[in-house]
Amino acid sequence: MNTTANTTPPGPPPSAAPSAPRGGTTPAPGGPRRRLAAILHRRARLRLSLLLSAPMLWLGVAYLGALAALFVSALWRTDTFTGDLVRELTWANFRELLTTEVYRTIALRSVGVAAAVTLIDLVIAFPMAFAMAKLAPPRAQRWLVIAVLTPLWASYLVKAYAWRVLLSADGLLGWGYGLTATIITLSYLWLPYMILPIYAGLERLPNSLLEAAGDLGARGRRTFRTVVWPLTFPAVVAGSIFTFSLSLGDYITVKIVGGRSQLIGNVVYDNIGAANNLPFAAAVATVPVLIMLAYLAAVRRTGALENL
Repeated sequence: MNTTANTTPPGPPPSAAPSAPRGGTTPAPGGPRRRLAAILHRRARLRLSLLLSAPMLWLGVAYLGALAALFVSALWRTDTFTGDLVRELTWANFRELLTTEVYRTIALRSVGVAAAVTLIDLVIAFPMAFAMAKLAPPRAQRWLVIAVLTPLWASYLVKAYAWRVLLSADGLLGWGYGLTATIITLSYLWLPYMILPIYAGLERLPNSLLEAAGDLGARGRRTFRTVVWPLTFPAVVAGSIFTFSLSLGDYITVKIVGGRSQLIGNVVYDNIGAANNLPFAAAVATVPVLIMLAYLAAVRRTGALENL
């Protein structure tokens, strides 16, 4: 009897597992990228540090570095005969600022204009922001925010020259040029920067607090004084930082509608251009920086910055 031989070569058992690579361990799926992602997921501080490293580096180099260069150049002087820059450290520019009455007057005038612009914008912005946040329906709020932002899309010079036409002797208002025209123009230019922070603060204010104040018998004035104003004060501070600092350093508006008025920005511009005295211009430019540092320090004592 003939038997047929099985010619199929034997294969590995079905249950046999593939042999592990030499070394005894299997590599983790994903490799180094997966392990790095796992480390960042577990360490929130490291993740935050890496996220903020590039912006902080840019801030340190571009902003703080520029301020340091400004302060160092303010300690130099310009040779009165040749007009050359002398890189010798001296406090002569700052002594001239402190001892010359005209520069003290200009500094006080600049602070007064910035404070007036901030106050005017606050008086106008608060009721507008309250109406946007608490009285207007949700759909209308979006359109009102767009309406507030629309003037920012126009050119700064176009808006400033439009006010020049209105305030000129032959213009619609005819008030002439000077500090009044400067305050009006700056108040218009920086008004959106006051409205938007206050609107954001009022939008976060719960309506239940206003209803509770009304249920307890508080009238509108007392509700504003005890509920609305304390909770929105940080937003007011945020808006005032914008309006005050932008008005304090502005010089273009003063050139356009200010007439013969002089503010800090104009003194800086004139010493860079016509007078060619860069060290003194740098010394004058440190005045707004010091004023803003003092303002921020005063605001911080109120605790408003911690609640922004």
